[in-house]
Amino acid sequence: MQIQVVTFSEVKDGNAADEWQDGASGGVAGDGTGTARFIVVDGATGAFDAVRWVDQLVTSFVPPPGADHAGPRPPGLEPAAMRAWFARMQDQWAADVPAFDSIIEERKFREVGSFATFLGFEITGLDGPDPFWRAVALGDTVLFHVRAGRLIATFPPMRAGEFGSHPAGLHTLPSSLDEMTDRLLAGGGVLADGDFLFAATDAMADWILRAAERDEAKVFHTLAELAHPDVFARLVEDQRKEQDGAKRMKNDDVTLMRLRMLADQPSFLLACR
Repeated sequence: MQIQVVTFSEVKDGNAADEWQDGASGGVAGDGTGTARFIVVDGATGAFDAVRWVDQLVTSFVPPPGADHAGPRPPGLEPAAMRAWFARMQDQWAADVPAFDSIIEERKFREVGSFATFLGFEITGLDGPDPFWRAVALGDTVLFHVRAGRLIATFPPMRAGEFGSHPAGLHTLPSSLDEMTDRLLAGGGVLADGDFLFAATDAMADWILRAAERDEAKVFHTLAELAHPDVFARLVEDQRKEQDGAKRMKNDDVTLMRLRMLADQPSFLLACR
């Protein structure tokens, strides 16, 4: 089975493009194992250098093409492997000490650190009849499994309105290691031809759940048909506007990764730049 992948993103209204604090990456492994791996993370506003922490997590969990394969391997999704990865990420963060502009910045690095919600998942069995997704998560970056326009799984299991300002996530401080390990969630499901997986950071995920309460088929059709970043940007802009006295989408960085399962290769490829 093939996977068609596209990632859309939009920065918080009023911010520059390089202030995007989310991260997303993934694809099919080139080792012939029939496995694909993906990550979506959301750096916390106000954390110390959230962009650097996000980049470190993304490139470690899904090494970019051409990366040094002699380095540490990406982690397995088992609890022990994830705990070891958490510790390795914290050690790397502590070792890569940046140049500080002030003593206040240095104290923030040492005492506050950085933080990001995390969703990592794999699709296995792509070379067989029953591919399967497995995921681990900390926080409110969410995976939606959709079949024929209907939501059949949400991971982590969340409902509209449950997205708060203090989610679980990956923290740079070693004192958080036990708590992160204890709060790590795992899930999975069988995939079929034509299924979609949507991975979304919190503002987008909350909007999806709220929109699905009104018309589930409509929202997932809209997301399935998104064909260009400009269309996504207009959707986000429209939903951030106040309507009936309230905004339907929180003004925050938003990221949406869309995966479509296909039994055959698509007849055409759309590349967005």
